[in-house]
Amino acid sequence: MHLPLATYRLQFNPQFTFKHAKAIVPYLAELGIPYLYASPIFKARSGSTHGYDVADPTQLNPELGGAEQFEDLTAKLQDHQIKWLQDIVPNHMAFDSQNQMLMDVLENGSDSQYKNYFDIQWDHPYEGIRGKVLAPFLGKFYGDCLESGELQLQYDEQGFSVNYYDLKFPIRIESYTAVLAYNLGQLRQTLGRKHPDFVKFLGVLYGLKYIPSGEEGSERYDQIAFIKSMLWELWNDNADIHAFIATNIKLFNGQVGIPESFNRLEELLSDQFFRLAFWKVGNEELNYRRFFTVNDLISLRIEDPDVFQSTHQLIFELIEAGKIHGLRIDHIDGLFDPSTYLFRLRDRANHTYLTIEKILETHEELPLNWPIQGTTGYDFLNLVNGIFCQQENEQTLTDIYHRFIGASIDCDRLIDEKKRLIISKHLAGDIDNLAHFLKQVSIRYRYASDFTLYGLKSALVEVMALFPVYRTYINNDDISSSDRNHITQVIQQAKENIPVFLNELTFIEKFLLLEFDDYLSDEEQQQWLLFVMRLQQFTGPLMAKGIEDTVLYIYNRLTSLNEVGSNPLYFGVSLEEFHQKNHLKCANWPHTMNATATHDTKRGEDVRSRINVLSEIPDEWDAQLRKWQALNAAQKICLPETGLDVPDTNDEYFLYQTLIGTFPFTDTDHDEFVERIKEYTVKAIREAKVYTAWLKPDTGYEDGFTQFAERILKPSPKNDFLTEFRVFQRKIQHYGVFNSLSQVLLKMTAPGVPDIYQGTELWDLSLVDPDNRRPVDYKLRTKYLRAIKKAWDKDPLDLLKTLLEKPEDGRVKLFLIYQLLQARRQFVEVFQRGDYQKLTVIGSLQDHVVAFTRTWGNHTAIAIAPRFFTSIVSDTELPLGEQVWHETRLSLPPGSPSHWCDLISGQTLNSQDALFLRDTLAHFPVALLVNSVDDVNSETDVVTSRHGQPSS
Repeated sequence: MHLPLATYRLQFNPQFTFKHAKAIVPYLAELGIPYLYASPIFKARSGSTHGYDVADPTQLNPELGGAEQFEDLTAKLQDHQIKWLQDIVPNHMAFDSQNQMLMDVLENGSDSQYKNYFDIQWDHPYEGIRGKVLAPFLGKFYGDCLESGELQLQYDEQGFSVNYYDLKFPIRIESYTAVLAYNLGQLRQTLGRKHPDFVKFLGVLYGLKYIPSGEEGSERYDQIAFIKSMLWELWNDNADIHAFIATNIKLFNGQVGIPESFNRLEELLSDQFFRLAFWKVGNEELNYRRFFTVNDLISLRIEDPDVFQSTHQLIFELIEAGKIHGLRIDHIDGLFDPSTYLFRLRDRANHTYLTIEKILETHEELPLNWPIQGTTGYDFLNLVNGIFCQQENEQTLTDIYHRFIGASIDCDRLIDEKKRLIISKHLAGDIDNLAHFLKQVSIRYRYASDFTLYGLKSALVEVMALFPVYRTYINNDDISSSDRNHITQVIQQAKENIPVFLNELTFIEKFLLLEFDDYLSDEEQQQWLLFVMRLQQFTGPLMAKGIEDTVLYIYNRLTSLNEVGSNPLYFGVSLEEFHQKNHLKCANWPHTMNATATHDTKRGEDVRSRINVLSEIPDEWDAQLRKWQALNAAQKICLPETGLDVPDTNDEYFLYQTLIGTFPFTDTDHDEFVERIKEYTVKAIREAKVYTAWLKPDTGYEDGFTQFAERILKPSPKNDFLTEFRVFQRKIQHYGVFNSLSQVLLKMTAPGVPDIYQGTELWDLSLVDPDNRRPVDYKLRTKYLRAIKKAWDKDPLDLLKTLLEKPEDGRVKLFLIYQLLQARRQFVEVFQRGDYQKLTVIGSLQDHVVAFTRTWGNHTAIAIAPRFFTSIVSDTELPLGEQVWHETRLSLPPGSPSHWCDLISGQTLNSQDALFLRDTLAHFPVALLVNSVDDVNSETDVVTSRHGQPSS
């Protein structure tokens, strides 16, 4: 297996194709990137900006350049020795007419060759969707859409379909007769019964009577294809038949203002394998599993071996051809049986690097028996971000937050409240299906036959609302101790919360722990297991929608901590915890990914680095807030219908932190920045679901908020807020630079594979998507990189001085990433296999330094990353040299080398038992030391500068 030294994530879309990626390969190679990490590249819905709405996993996306441009790109990568890590989507596909497999299901129902591909409940208890697939895509009620003429019967070479704007739903072949035979006498009279084309037309009608059903093989499909081709030929070759069919289509489509004229179309629709419905129906009545709460992403039954093979065939071909060398598995928690899937995948891709998108709660561990290399790195993101939050100020920050908003928020209660909101408003249909399933199974169990659907559903809702992790992983194997503990704790709490349903909860606990009674048959035991494995697929979406997409937009105490996979109850991370988790990761998951920014993160990595500074200066933050609140009070808009001042204080608090984190280094493109903020605020408050929401937007509140943002950001001599704000923001910006550099060092040197999200080699001041998927200027980055290399060759220390004096262009971050990528290439074993040991820091500033070693064989690397800069330097000073670090030093273990080289600054250092930071950090805010050639065996490579010259 080839293990990545580092990865670089690219977001492919129609505006950034394989051709565009090919153009930047030389830059990536020059930067030192060994692995391109690609967003989904298989055929997606037309115009997809992300690729997760896969329409056909058996072909490469033609909008990205298709197979030809993909071959050109991979050949270019091979020329530069860059390998490929591919993001794949096994959980779901697009619910769209471009998804031909799904369209086949909608057209053929149980006779479809793809009937087992999608996670559809055909035997739903509600008669209206039993034997059909709910299609909740209408913008208003079905009857209104029907009688307004928005549902249109149409005909083309593929056959008859009912179209709703750009959505197209195929009519089952058995229904064609209703359209084609209507008023047949008129066609007979026009053509005459012996006309060859009329005879052919009758042949079509005759064939429609005898369509094979339930047949194995291709007979049904052959006959359908024959009928469709004959009909299409008649449509094109005979004007009378064309006019006849067109007239019937017009008749079926009805006439607006005459309700009864739509009866024929309604009757036709009632005969289909789909049921069109208002989009909100999908939240309350649903018979297919979605991705989270997204109606137009339908889930796959990837646990079926045939589905697995079919949807992964092209992936395996690309792996075998040496085009793909690693896989990133999207949304592993959505799968019916993640463990079995991963073992099956490992069996087919035995020597492939595998990493999974998995959210781990703070004290949750990844199953050690999974045949993977680790996660995509959200656990590391929150770990490393947390150490830049000053924990001792938690209560002060909490008090400041509550004072500003004029209320006290109990975060535990908020989480519970919002999870229940998601259950009732967004997952009601899914929970209802689970409750019906549980009721159906319980009838066979003598001790539960009297349980009502209401009681079972109430107990089920309580269990799901209390669940503390994304999911358990119970299957046919033994239940893990962690899964067992989660279940017993949840049931115990549920019994305390709703004692009236004690019996139902006891019953559910037996279910979840698979405690079968002896008299249950094998079939009944399998039904128990099936229910448990079904339930496990829905706790994850509840966590994601309830916490990540709701609570994290409401609880704004310190928004840098509100990130994917974070727990808002935790205020930062201690150094001890940071070291402990890295030590465990080194032992168990040394090749997991270390991310600090992804396509899904809510704030750019450097936005969080800035906002974290507020945790160090709570009193100053409080003073600024009071001042800004007073200055901007007149800029608020009062909604006449509610009397509410917009934004409310919580949203105002949220906005100030957002501006601190994202405000550009320079005032260029200010108008563009304001528009970005306005777009972001609308998305954020809709996610919060307090005054407005995606389901029911309140444009009054939204407009009021965006106008407030626009007013307070308007450059004007009269805008005292902007003047005051910029002074404070520049101060935070200054310290944020050093937080960011320390974060880069830790990501690149801690156990794991560092991942760089596209463009973040310069400052990443982006917000949640789509803001973080804006085009990247690679010409500028190439220009900067080459200038940095040239300046390094001329005078390294002068380069460092220049970069630190002018950090606004981001070159200092690019320089650091470049140096560290070269270091990882030079000392591969140290960073891929080396052990991890924290170092003891001695001196008055010991709490301000994160330091550890990575050792393999004769080589030792020491990473040194300072933090909490506000109390050690002013906002005009650099954290360098003796005037800052004084006597603070690293205590080195006995027997440590005495000569060191800093792979960032190029300087050499001598030490006995300690390294003084005044010397180590004399020229750059962070350091990566390796033992010099004098202390290793003669075969060891000479430590060089980045361009082959010995360091000095």
